[in-house]
Amino acid sequence: MVWSLIKIVAFFVLIGLLAIGAGLLLNADGSIRIALANTEFTLGPLQAVIAVILLLVLAWVVFKLLKLLWALLRFLNGDETAVSRHFSRNREKKGLAALGDAMLALASGEGKEAQAKAERAERYLHRPELTSLLIAQGAEMTGDHARAEAVYKELVQHDRTRFVGVRGLLKQQLDAGNTDTALALAERAFAIKPKHAETQDTLLKLQAARHDWTGARRTLGAKLKHGSLPRDVHKRRDAVLALSEARDVIAEGNSIEARERAIEANRLSPDLIPAAVMAARGYIDNNQERFATRVLKKAWNVQPHPDLAAAFAEIQPNESAQQRVRRFSTLTRMHPDHPETKMLLAELHIANEDFPAARRALGDLATADPTARSVTIMAAIERGEGADDAIVRGWLARALTVPRGPKWVCDNCHTVHGEWGPICGNCGAFDTLSWTEPKEGTVALPSQAEMLPLIVGQTETDRPEVVAEPEPAPATAAPQPAAGPEATPAPATPAPTTAPEETTAPATGPATRDETVVPPVSEDRRQSAVSIPEAEVIVPQEQRDEETAKLK
Repeated sequence: MVWSLIKIVAFFVLIGLLAIGAGLLLNADGSIRIALANTEFTLGPLQAVIAVILLLVLAWVVFKLLKLLWALLRFLNGDETAVSRHFSRNREKKGLAALGDAMLALASGEGKEAQAKAERAERYLHRPELTSLLIAQGAEMTGDHARAEAVYKELVQHDRTRFVGVRGLLKQQLDAGNTDTALALAERAFAIKPKHAETQDTLLKLQAARHDWTGARRTLGAKLKHGSLPRDVHKRRDAVLALSEARDVIAEGNSIEARERAIEANRLSPDLIPAAVMAARGYIDNNQERFATRVLKKAWNVQPHPDLAAAFAEIQPNESAQQRVRRFSTLTRMHPDHPETKMLLAELHIANEDFPAARRALGDLATADPTARSVTIMAAIERGEGADDAIVRGWLARALTVPRGPKWVCDNCHTVHGEWGPICGNCGAFDTLSWTEPKEGTVALPSQAEMLPLIVGQTETDRPEVVAEPEPAPATAAPQPAAGPEATPAPATPAPTTAPEETTAPATGPATRDETVVPPVSEDRRQSAVSIPEAEVIVPQEQRDEETAKLK
């Protein structure tokens, strides 16, 4: 504001001085006489000043014309002159304008327009590292992959644009699904720019997809070296790769090497559940139960998980149910309020036929935070305590609608997996599976859905057959209830004689499988309930005999 005021005042002062000077010149006496050839000019003071100014302007114009003529002669001779620079600036201006239009067209999704503008910019600028890339991207947008590939191959020929060309070809091969060619291009791009984070991730993903765990670990080390990966993340992902390498070795049948790789993976990341399970089983095979217990305790302390409990049960497969409850206290003392700990302890007590203790261990988990597993365990407890059939069916019916519980879920695409793997089977992302609650409506069948046979230490083939026991013949016209704790008193009013209904007598002894006898339902409901883990009903033989004697 002040500066503008100063300029305005200076302008008026200058005008005033010029006016004063012109007035002085008009009032001045004397004249200037100039004789040129036979012509004589007489100029007053003001006229003389104006003539001098005009003469200076004329001299300046003549000088510029001479310079222009000299520059034109040099331009025709091929030298660098102001004329050539003028035309160069004009071409550059037009080329930059066309380049800007090409970028705007590309951003707007107009592939053909972008190609045309980029070609025009190339005629003016002669900068293929800029214009060729726009042409290739425009060709890809319009579906002309052949032209895009040709442009990328041209870029590969020059040192300055080689990486851009290789990267473009790599993306084309990835889109086409040619993983072998893409892997070769990714390795070449990584050799040109080992610090490029996108190339590192692409190469790591392709190597993991081909089970090239050794190469993937080298790439992961390069990411750590160049600072594109935090140290703790590198440590975990290196453990994932070591675990994947161990699993492949197991598939090849080399158990000793697999055990060493699994132990290495567990050492790199003790909280990685699959690594802890595999390392513990390696120790078990080597009769090192103490080391297996230590590995599982450390992993359980980080995050309780059913796979850890299954591996812990394998340490002593032939122990009794009561001994198993005592030994599992090593785990259940840690995180006693965790849902997994509560359900594990409840299942252990069910296997020991201590149903009140199982109810106390489960607490209010089946009502406060219900899952299919906790509700099914509650149904087994109710049946074991002799509850009415309607109560058991109510719990099983509720298991159809409650959440499935934690599963292996991909953090990238949220796909639910039945078991852990280093790569998501849906999106192909590396190390994105985490044990968490899936989104509403997602269902999966985990590989360790049934926990009781693992805790008891018996397999599916060891389970005794359940024999259907016929109901004793009715003594009166009224039908007699089936023997068992779920029997209800017979109605007092006479009823027509009906055929006795067969009931399934629960097997005696320790529980061998966590299957619940689901009441008959329609075929549609059976299909909708396929993902519910089942728990077998445990009823002591002595209780059955006592109830039968009372009814008789």
